[in-house]
Amino acid sequence: VQLQASGGGSVQAGESLRLSCAASGVIFSTSVMGWYRQAPGKQRELVAKITGVGSANYVDSVKGRFTISRDNVRRTVWLQMNSLKPEDTAVYYCTTQRSGMDYWGQGTEVTVSS
Repeated sequence: VQLQASGGGSVQAGESLRLSCAASGVIFSTSVMGWYRQAPGKQRELVAKITGVGSANYVDSVKGRFTISRDNVRRTVWLQMNSLKPEDTAVYYCTTQRSGMDYWGQGTEVTVSS
C-alpha cells in the first residue's frame, strides 16, 4: 500500500489549502480513507474520513471549514481546508486500512500563521 500526500504549505489565517492523497495497493473504491493530523507536542487526531460511497465524518473543530472528498477512478482523496486557523497547524497524514492493518502516507505539513 502506498499513500502519496501533497498540498501542504504555509498560509495566513483565513486562507485555504487543498491536500491530496493518491493511493495504490488497495481496493480503493471500497476503502475508507482518512486524514489525521499531528500538531507539535500533541497526539495524532482524526480530522476526517470518508467511505467508498462518500459518507464523511469530521472532528468537531473542522466542521463547516474542511471538506473531504474522493474520486474512485483517480484513486485520490482530497481535504479542502477553508478558513484556516493557527490551531490547524500540524502535519497531516493520509491513512487507510487493508486486511486489518493501518497504512499511513508520509505526511504533509500545514502551517497557519495569524
